[in-house]
Amino acid sequence: MIATPQLADLIAVVRRVGDEIVLPRFTGVAHTRKADGSVLTEVDLEAQTVLGCELSALAACPMLGEEMTPEEQSLQWEAGRDGLWCVDPVDGTSNFVNGLPHFAVSVAFMRAGRPVLGVVYAPALGEMFSAQEGKGASLNGEPLPITGAAESLADAIAGIDFKRLPAGLAEKLSINPPFHSQRNFGSGALDWCYVASGRFDLYLHGGQYLWDYAAGSLILQEAGGAMGTLESENYWAGDIWRKSVVAASTDFLCAEWRRRIGAMAH
Repeated sequence: MIATPQLADLIAVVRRVGDEIVLPRFTGVAHTRKADGSVLTEVDLEAQTVLGCELSALAACPMLGEEMTPEEQSLQWEAGRDGLWCVDPVDGTSNFVNGLPHFAVSVAFMRAGRPVLGVVYAPALGEMFSAQEGKGASLNGEPLPITGAAESLADAIAGIDFKRLPAGLAEKLSINPPFHSQRNFGSGALDWCYVASGRFDLYLHGGQYLWDYAAGSLILQEAGGAMGTLESENYWAGDIWRKSVVAASTDFLCAEWRRRIGAMAH
């Protein structure tokens, strides 16, 4: 069994990569598009490479990164049951190249398919979200959540990525929203953290990859939030590689959110 690294050491590595590799080229880097249409820059590749080197010094185990091929990712996943680094070097790359500060370096340490450490760092905003299983979550060292949750759906702020939702559900939510207001900042990793901190009360996403949710889901869990998918109350049921998200800052709000979404989906 690979020993769990120290959270403080992981925070230091992620901060260094964010500040020294990612942030200096904010808005100043060329980009291309991958086969799925998502944006790729040389910063994504360099940050992933440096993370691979630095994280291996904290725990010598496989690393699964967004910018690997699916074949490489599968091999790393299978080899990492006793310890696995899961990395999104720049989550929100479109924001990064277009001058929007909502992008982050996201790293999780996983064991037996579940995150036990999670760090999400937004270098342009100076915000470091972190969590360790069973020990709570924090933002720049301050325990999460920071603000109180809404008391009802009608008062709630919802983070929703409409683009990846089933069309019928997206239309119903936009025409007859059960919440007070809606936001979408273009970084799944930060969306999780915004629910954990109390900036969002609700969260809905039609499909995220493992590296999108690995760190953020732990941060929300350790902040006292609740989460499932469109298909199940158990977030960890089903396909590990791609999951929808139905989450909220409290158990009560999550149950109400799931019930309302379920009614709209039929």
